[in-house]
Amino acid sequence: MTTIDVNGKPLETDAAPDTPLLWVLRDHLGLTGTKFGCGQALCGACTVHVDGQPVRSCVVPLSSVGSAAVTTIEGLSPDRSHAVQQAWMELDVPQCGYCQSGQIMSASALLAKNPQPTDADIDDALAGNICRCGTYSRIRKAVHRAADLLRAKAAPAAAPATKEG
Repeated sequence: MTTIDVNGKPLETDAAPDTPLLWVLRDHLGLTGTKFGCGQALCGACTVHVDGQPVRSCVVPLSSVGSAAVTTIEGLSPDRSHAVQQAWMELDVPQCGYCQSGQIMSASALLAKNPQPTDADIDDALAGNICRCGTYSRIRKAVHRAADLLRAKAAPAAAPATKEG
């Protein structure tokens, strides 16, 4: 048995060490939000975070995960309250939706490092995430909206006015 940290919980699996993380998550742990797309790290549908970094789980063997923290789309927030998820819903980003968990995971990793990305920053960070429906302009708008939501959440509350007197 191997124990891995997934979404903040230690989970045990009997998967072989060379099993790709994608299949450990989906088949062994029942976390099906991470999607299989190409199996060659080319499409981004399988993107998860490993110690906060976006990785293509279809090519990451279980043995390389070690004690790293793995975050899947299910672990981004328990109630879809993460700013990226809120922005995606607010702007109706998905069309078919298949690529969206990978898009969201890549976008959230970008915003964790760069809270005010430019269009070029967004394009670079999500360049390897393929959307066959072509929702790229909505994705970019949603990343900007999520950045706005994160900044608003981080801004200190305005101090209450006081009466002088």
